[in-house]
Parts: sequence; structure tokens; C-alpha cells
Amino acid sequence: MTKLAVIYYSATGHGTTMAQRVASAAQSAGAEVRLRHVAETHDPASFAHNPAWSANYEATKDLPVATGEDIVWADAVIFGSPTRFGSPAAQLRGFLDSLGGLWAQGKLADKVYAGFTSSNTLHGGQETTLVSLYITLMHFGGIIVAPGYTDPLKFVDGNPYGVSLVSTHDNISEFDSEADRATGDALVHLARRVVSVADRLAS
Repeated sequence: MTKLAVIYYSATGHGTTMAQRVASAAQSAGAEVRLRHVAETHDPASFAHNPAWSANYEATKDLPVATGEDIVWADAVIFGSPTRFGSPAAQLRGFLDSLGGLWAQGKLADKVYAGFTSSNTLHGGQETTLVSLYITLMHFGGIIVAPGYTDPLKFVDGNPYGVSLVSTHDNISEFDSEADRATGDALVHLARRVVSVADRLAS
């Protein structure tokens, strides 16, 4: 059974919903899953003016926080982050930068990796965020499993590097709009593909 860690940072909750969809799909595909969020590093007072950010913080602050051990445990890891000026958010970046000791020991290598992201606009840096993430994972010695166009639904979702969401509204919990459904389907496909490849590598 493939062990999959879903490790994500989310500010306003879109990434939380995406991560939950990935975790559920991976479990359905037969994986043992750890769902872990990257701890918020900003003072809650600094984003008190943003109701969605505050709500997501309150909803997730007591959930298990990601550690390097979650990656060591896993056969595969799917990372998630909003895009920040074309790169992963500082919170996720800081988590990745903290893994130098495990990297030096070779404990991050030879695992399957993939990613997902979100931004407020269609051309908001989604692809560069994923490519930037993957550069780090290449330094780990990871095996990048991008979805490419391995299913017709990817021609709807349109992102061969991972999965991306245009977060034009506050709540995507139901994936009820056409665009959100395409993202939800793409997340399921990504999870199943990662689990399938990890299963084959282990056999």
C-alpha cells in the first residue's frame, strides 16, 4: 500500500479544500494518507481584516502540522500552495527550506512528488509556482509525476504541470461551478496518477 503525504499551505481555504479532495481520492485509490497543513507564520492580527483567511486559520490551527517526518514516512508527496508572485507561498517555502538536514541524509530522495496551486487570476503565476516547486523537488532527488495530458479532462483543466484553481470566490467546498468541477476532477486524477505510479515503483 502506497503511503501518501498531502502537505499544503492555505491562507483563505481554497488550498484546504483542494488538499481534502486529493486526500479523499488517494484513499479511494488504496493509499494510506497523511493530510498535513503547514503552520501559519503570520500573526492572526495581521490578517484579521480578511474573513476568509481568519476562518481558515481557526478551522485548521489545531489540526496536525506538517513535519519532515511526514515526508520520510511517505512513498509519495503531493504539495499544495497558493501562488505568491509566481512562486510558492513563503509559509510553504519556509517549510521546504527547513528540510536541509533530511536532504543531506538522502531521506527526501526517490519519492514520487507532485503539486497543486491556486491564484486569483487565470494568468496569476500558477504554472511558474509549480515549476518553482518542482525545481526544489529535483534537488531532493524526487521523481516528479506531473499529470501532463494523460486524461481528456486535462484539456479542460488545462494545466499539465499539476492542478491549478482560479479562486474567484470565497467558497469552493462543493466544487459546484463548472470551473471548480474541472479542478475537482483534475485533483482526483492527479491523486490517482501519483498513487498508481508509486504503486508501480514499489512493485
